[in-house]
Amino acid sequence: MDLESKVKKMGLGHEQGFGAPCLKCKDKCEGFELHFWRKICRNCKCGQEEHDVLTSNEEDRKVGKLFEDTKYTTLIAKLKNDGIPMYKRNVMILTNPVPAKKNISINTVTYEWAPPVQNQTLARQYMQMLPKEKQPVAGSEGAQYRKKQLAKQLPAHDQDPSKCHELSPNEVKQMEQFVKKYKNEALGVGDVKLPGELETKATDKNNVNSGDRSTSAAVGAMEDKSADQKASQYSCYRCKLNMKEGDPAVYAERAGYDKLWHPACFVCCTCSELLVDMIYFWKNGNLYCGRHYCDSEKPRCAGCDELIFSNEYTQAEGQNWHLKHFCCFDCDCVLAGEIYVMVNDKPVCRPCYVKKHAAICQGCHNAIDPEVQRVTYNNFNWHATQECFLCSCCSKCLIGQKFMPVEGMVFCSVE
Repeated sequence: MDLESKVKKMGLGHEQGFGAPCLKCKDKCEGFELHFWRKICRNCKCGQEEHDVLTSNEEDRKVGKLFEDTKYTTLIAKLKNDGIPMYKRNVMILTNPVPAKKNISINTVTYEWAPPVQNQTLARQYMQMLPKEKQPVAGSEGAQYRKKQLAKQLPAHDQDPSKCHELSPNEVKQMEQFVKKYKNEALGVGDVKLPGELETKATDKNNVNSGDRSTSAAVGAMEDKSADQKASQYSCYRCKLNMKEGDPAVYAERAGYDKLWHPACFVCCTCSELLVDMIYFWKNGNLYCGRHYCDSEKPRCAGCDELIFSNEYTQAEGQNWHLKHFCCFDCDCVLAGEIYVMVNDKPVCRPCYVKKHAAICQGCHNAIDPEVQRVTYNNFNWHATQECFLCSCCSKCLIGQKFMPVEGMVFCSVE
């Protein structure tokens, strides 16, 4: 290994999660190695969220920064050594006695996150109402799901200019204003409460203010209603089904306390994923995750995954790109004015396409150039030329003729 490669390898070794295995590609990936401007692995091209990167500390810093200068500062703590705000995740540990043959053993279940409510029974009920594969129990599929959604829904580069690639001073300023605006106008954290709890509090307040005892009596009479009638007063804002008596609901202050959701219905209106740690963005009567709220406000570069704050950018193939990031997905050469081919929604330059992705001609066994006409039948391809698309027996040209395919070969007739 030459000195340059060693330096490069050492430098990348300091990147978050260097060498972490890919959960998607398994052994095909040599380990996570961050691309120098795309938010993907150089080895397997999967995102960082697809790799088993131990980033709980990094994620807590990211969410801590998100809540800084908002009304949710009770959810963060500033570290004495560097003053960086850290997210105070509510971790819930449940101990269930399990009867064994001789004595009782204790089974401990740790939730890596739980709603920050004082009533643990309510938090436990909330968890049980989530799909099992999405409950963030330590070491489970649900904990992995939460970690992946934290990376996907709340990208650090959507709120922190220092996590972005080469922003100009003007772009930094625009981004800071944008972040301040969404913190003030859209960002929120869900509240878990029992339906009716808010109304009861409001009614109690009215009783204290007015001193009118007849209202209390009316409330008492209302309590006597059947459970079904009582539950039917409340329906989920998303699925429109009635809430069950005694089940917790999620409220969003930005939406108003006249709206409530089943725990499993508190999802982003774009990706339909559970809003991670109940962090939501409210806009035009809809709940969004951070990523899709930002997408609804700004164009996002399909190359580097960052929001675009420049007035000049490229639009191609229904996507947006920074001018400098409209590049080949394989070799990173700039594609402006060049021939390219879309492979799995990613632009690839002509040389890379021919080398890695092109169909192989059954006739001459060479790659078929993207600009050249071809004949395709099932999964077999030929150059549409007299030299390649021939009868496998008599070499008669079959362009424009009827033919019979047999296991990758073609014949002009039954004979």
